[in-house]
Amino acid sequence: MAAARAGTGILVSRPVTFVTGNAKKLEEVKAILGQSIPFQSLKLDCILPELQGEPEDISKEKARLAALQVNGPVLVEDTCLCFNALKGLPGPYIKWFLQKIGHEGLNNLLMAYEDKSAYALCAFSFTLGPDAEPLTFVGKTLGKIVPPRGPNDFGWDPIFEPNGYDQTYAEMPKEEKNKISHRSKALALVKSHFAATGYTFLTDCAS
Repeated sequence: MAAARAGTGILVSRPVTFVTGNAKKLEEVKAILGQSIPFQSLKLDCILPELQGEPEDISKEKARLAALQVNGPVLVEDTCLCFNALKGLPGPYIKWFLQKIGHEGLNNLLMAYEDKSAYALCAFSFTLGPDAEPLTFVGKTLGKIVPPRGPNDFGWDPIFEPNGYDQTYAEMPKEEKNKISHRSKALALVKSHFAATGYTFLTDCAS
C-alpha cells in the first residue's frame, strides 16, 4: 500500500520515484524541486516503451506503466519541442529527430518558412500507484529556433531561444533557465498540487 487517507490529507508510505534515463533531466528536477517532495530516481528507459500521441496522453501512459514496474507512487515526464510552422512537430518525437538530423537538421526543417517561432512543452504525470489515475501538469515556454549556440550537452537547448532573452537555453545560467523553463513551470504545478492535497510522507521514506 503506497498511500492511505489520513483526515483531510494522504499518507504516502514510500517516496515518489522519478523515472528517467536522462541525467540532465534528473539534475534539473532536483534543482527545481529541492526538498519540497521526497523522491528517488530510477532509470527505466529499457522497460518503458517510447509512445506516440499527444504529450499529455503519452505522459499519462508512461506513468501507468512506470507505476506497474515500481508498484508505488511515480513521477514521469515527457518533453516536446514544437515548431509552429510545422503545426507542432517534431513535438514529442524531438528526441528521435535530434538523434537523426542534429541541430543543423532541425534548423533546416524551417529553412523554407519565415516563421521560426516554437515552444518548449513539458508534461509531468504523477500517480500514487498502479490503481490510481495519473494526474498531468503541463508547462510551456514560448521562443524561437536559432542556429546552435552554447554548450552542446543537453539535447536541443542550443537551438531554443526563449522569448524575451537573447540567449539560448544552453547559454543561460542554470539558475536563470530553471526560473523560466517549460520544466520549471510544470514542476511549479506539481508542487502546488502536493501542497494543496496534503500529502504526508512517513518519516522512514528515504530519498
